[in-house]
Amino acid sequence: MRTFTPVRFVNKDDKEFIKVLRERVDEYFTSNNISKNADYRYWIKVFGMLIMYFLPLSVIAFGLFSSTWMFYFLWIITGFGIAGIGLGVMHDANHGSVSKNMKLNIMLGKLLNVIGGDALNWKIQHNVLHHTFTNIDGYDEDIDPGGTLRFSPHQPMKAGHKFQFIYAWFLYGLMTIFWITFKDFVQLARYNKKGLIEAKGTTYSKELVKMIFNKVLYYIYVVIIPLLFLPVGEMESVSIGMYISGFLLAHFTAGVTLGAVFQPAHVVPECEYPLPDENLSIEGNWAIHQLQTTADFAQENPIINWYVGGLNFQIEHHLFPTISHVHYKPISKIVKKTAAEFGLPYFTNKTFFGAVFNHGKMLYKLGRE
Repeated sequence: MRTFTPVRFVNKDDKEFIKVLRERVDEYFTSNNISKNADYRYWIKVFGMLIMYFLPLSVIAFGLFSSTWMFYFLWIITGFGIAGIGLGVMHDANHGSVSKNMKLNIMLGKLLNVIGGDALNWKIQHNVLHHTFTNIDGYDEDIDPGGTLRFSPHQPMKAGHKFQFIYAWFLYGLMTIFWITFKDFVQLARYNKKGLIEAKGTTYSKELVKMIFNKVLYYIYVVIIPLLFLPVGEMESVSIGMYISGFLLAHFTAGVTLGAVFQPAHVVPECEYPLPDENLSIEGNWAIHQLQTTADFAQENPIINWYVGGLNFQIEHHLFPTISHVHYKPISKIVKKTAAEFGLPYFTNKTFFGAVFNHGKMLYKLGRE
């Protein structure tokens, strides 16, 4: 039984901004004779991220290391590879922005399954709920950590939230560990109850079987098969506990990385947290809502731009999710100029660490006010 009732944006007279912006962005692509889809830069990233993930994992599995510190260092690199595949590869694909060939988008999007997640769940949480209802409490699951953290001023405050600006980073580290174990199953059941699985043209039982199969394969190739090679390398032995601790370290690294990229884009002092009225309506245009609830950071940092898949251009991504992230930097100038002309906000932080610090300030504020 469908229980999901979406919030409606009451556009009224403020549609002109997005109309003008789309015309200008379209003109950019037309005048430069380039596609809105990915180009060679994306494919270089695909290769780089897969190497960053599979190479250290293979070195570990075949015991091609000689010390404990190298063993754990390889797991950390694997963790950056997990996050990199999520940020720079599967993200574009699951938004359909890599290619006009949707089969290719779907195939690349399923790389999320290869690193332990579930592509369908992610599409619903991210594409449907987060992108449509950004920072709306009760709808955007990206700001609903289940009470352990307070990401919105409309959420109940608990005594422990006073220290969330400290312990949040540990919980971020558990993010992908939770996904690959319990969260995907809990989400699938919840989305089925809300009718969101049916809306995707599939069934709960079909997706549950797929999820179980994919996760079993994941644990077989990441955990079971490598353990068959123990003891490994020149070390006297690598215990099962040591291997599992390395595996958890990789996912902890990935979780902290993902948290440090996604949360400073929405949970910062500048962003708004609107609530719908009794008719489940929010006054204003959806595009303007995105400007009010989203922030960019480190726009001029080439390393950040490459590694995080353009998600430091979060405003541009929310306004144009079907345009590949490789085009966000030039588009950002158009968005910023147009927003200024219409007297609309355009939030940005010059540096990555400045954005992380800003997010910490918001965690502190939400834990005490």
